[in-house]
Amino acid sequence: MEIEKEENIIEEITNLIENKKIKDLRKYLESINSADFPSILEDLDDEKVIMIYRLLSKEKAVEVFVELDPDDQEKLINRLTDTEIKNVMNEIYMDDAVDLIEEMPATVVKRILANTKPANRKIINELLKYPDDTAGTLMTTEFIDLKENMTVKDAFDFIKKKGLKKETVYNCYVLTVDRKLLGVIDIKDLLIADREELVKDIMDENVVKANTLEDQEEIIKMFDKYDCIALPIVDQEDRLVGIITIDDAIDVLQEETMEDFEKMAAIAPSDDTYLKTSVFKHAKNRIVWLLVLMISSMITGAIIENFEAAISSLPILVAFIPMIMGTGGNSGSQSSTLTIRGLAVDEISTKDILKVMWKELRVALLVGLALAIVNSARIMIQYNDPKIAFTVSLTLMFTVILAKQLGGILPILAKKLNLDPALMASPLLTTVVDTVSVLLFFTISTLVFGL
Repeated sequence: MEIEKEENIIEEITNLIENKKIKDLRKYLESINSADFPSILEDLDDEKVIMIYRLLSKEKAVEVFVELDPDDQEKLINRLTDTEIKNVMNEIYMDDAVDLIEEMPATVVKRILANTKPANRKIINELLKYPDDTAGTLMTTEFIDLKENMTVKDAFDFIKKKGLKKETVYNCYVLTVDRKLLGVIDIKDLLIADREELVKDIMDENVVKANTLEDQEEIIKMFDKYDCIALPIVDQEDRLVGIITIDDAIDVLQEETMEDFEKMAAIAPSDDTYLKTSVFKHAKNRIVWLLVLMISSMITGAIIENFEAAISSLPILVAFIPMIMGTGGNSGSQSSTLTIRGLAVDEISTKDILKVMWKELRVALLVGLALAIVNSARIMIQYNDPKIAFTVSLTLMFTVILAKQLGGILPILAKKLNLDPALMASPLLTTVVDTVSVLLFFTISTLVFGL
């Protein structure tokens, strides 16, 4: 939402409250999109927030509650009555209820569960048993299930009766008596079918499905590959136990992307937003990798110190170190970024390591040659020294080749070892390349100049 629009909404709400126009305020609140409420309520004091929440209709209140950040949800729960909490828990979808409980402190969870229907509490407890980051933790149990011998008319009657409480009605699932998944029907197919036609005659038996223990990253790939709006989830006995909808898949995609960005920047992943994370936690998330990288960089310093005699004999060599190290780091980062992306979207698999190496070698030769030619020309113009031009250009060639090979290989090796390929991104890769490029530079310099 635009800042100007948000300010206008806040101003309108404040004016209505101050003028005690409660009826107008209730009507105005219903016109605001539920997704816009978190940023609006953030700028209002607690008294106004609780007043606004209580003026919302039951359905709108639940929608707004789900959109709030965990911290704001906790504040709101602490101010709500047991009856109000019960209304939320009666209307909230099961996957959202599980997310809520996972984020809340034990004292708040106890109060939430005390105001949840026994049947819903049982479902929540079952969903909480699944391992973290698996399909079971993402799915909801609210879906439309039909019988194969229903007519289209029966199916519509059933959807009208049960659909309001379901997360989606666009996909309906056809089950056996023991809840085995037989097929899926798109609501569009039901709309254009003859009313007396049987469900089993129009259902699609080629159902894309996933297991409850499937990793959430694989689930996202399935949504992308098959263009799903909902994905059925089955247990070990192939019984349908839930579905994952596209909105939950997008949430996971954002979380995974953010986590990868943090790892690529050598930062420990955090569940909180940037502004809500404390300074101490920010420092804690960053310090470990910075220490590792700092200690690793000491090796580069030790190499330079070892070639002190060469530097004393030819001080001009030092001027080229930053350029060689920077070029190597940038070259490796380019390759690692493309490889990590390829692994993430399944364009590259671990068995493609030789193909990646061969492609990166050819790219490195072309890139390295171009950089070497430009650099040689620059050195000849500036210093008119063929030996220095040859030394620096040869080092650049080898550095670019090595960096691009490491940038392509390391993420694939990480994937093979069941590590996150994002760990092999810029900071770690650059540190390794820096060390090797300096060693290469002084080794070649020693041989060329006989130092």
